[in-house]
Amino acid sequence: MDIEIDAEAKDKRLNRLVALTVVALSIVMGLGQVKDGNIVQAMQQAQSNAVDRWGEYQATREKLHIDETALAQNGVLARMGGTAVATPTRAEAARLAAEIAKYRRETVELRKAAEGYQEQYDALNVHDDQFDASDAFLSIAISIAAVAALTESFAALCGGWVAGALGLTMSLAGFFGWSLHSDVLSRLLG
Repeated sequence: MDIEIDAEAKDKRLNRLVALTVVALSIVMGLGQVKDGNIVQAMQQAQSNAVDRWGEYQATREKLHIDETALAQNGVLARMGGTAVATPTRAEAARLAAEIAKYRRETVELRKAAEGYQEQYDALNVHDDQFDASDAFLSIAISIAAVAALTESFAALCGGWVAGALGLTMSLAGFFGWSLHSDVLSRLLG
């Protein structure tokens, strides 16, 4: 009879450890999901801003090209015509030259802005990958913990804790902005 009580107490201890493990990992997973959702929203905004800036960049480059062509045509007209044509074309040449200078400045600024948004997206993507890896490890850990309860295996629970520790580490890296990143894991999960 003493043996049955000890075995029952051992089962309860293992089940309590499994339950605490599942609760702790579920909390970490839930918090990570909220943070990951916010990161994904920021990534979408950065990508949208980058696309917008690249669109503006392309439009400005087209306007620059059109004005450069118009200035070249204006020069041809000035060489072909007399004084009656020269005065209006000089004014138009000055206007076009000012527009060309403006578009050249704008293209540099727009390109830098677009590249900046792309860099922001890439930086956020690292943290998104961290939360994705965390989610995978935590799911694995919870599954192993469930199997440990069913099989009454403390060794399986320890394996779940290892996977949970990896998931927790990746969550902490995502929350605190650590540069911990696994390219192999990202390619595998991506």
